Amino acid sequence: RSGDGTLSIMMSGPREAVARVRPMLDAMGRFVYDFGDALGAGSTVKTINQLLCGVHLAVLGEALALGRRAHLDPEKLLEVYGNSAAMSWMMNDRGPRALEEAPPTKSAVDIFVKDLGLVLDTGRDLKFPLPMAAAAMQQFLSLSGRGQGGLDDSQLWRAYPPPPEAG
Repeated sequence: RSGDGTLSIMMSGPREAVARVRPMLDAMGRFVYDFGDALGAGSTVKTINQLLCGVHLAVLGEALALGRRAHLDPEKLLEVYGNSAAMSWMMNDRGPRALEEAPPTKSAVDIFVKDLGLVLDTGRDLKFPLPMAAAAMQQFLSLSGRGQGGLDDSQLWRAYPPPPEAG
């Protein structure tokens, strides 16, 4: 969250520049991580962070969609998974919004289309396979391609077909 001093900031760069901006970064972030003077190292760490976030969101959407297909109470599912080994920060943050019919957009699907694009570009540049990032990207693209890229990223379960009527 920006503006409230709770960001996690990953940085790198020339030591003189880092020393000049460090007080401002310390005011903005609870955790400020310095990755030395290598240009781009901080950005790469942030990109890898977004890989983890995007994959967590994608699997949360898949889990909720599967639970809905099985006609299970999604609220109860989140309670169970939030109190088990499946718990993640992303699930606890996005899960409650996933249950809302039309939650406010705090982080849009299209942000992860951009972020996972950066992740996949990094993998390509480093000639490194990223199958989980690629799979997560397809889920985000499925909503974005239907004109739903402005939805809150908690709504990724909508990329799956709805459950058939219980009968």
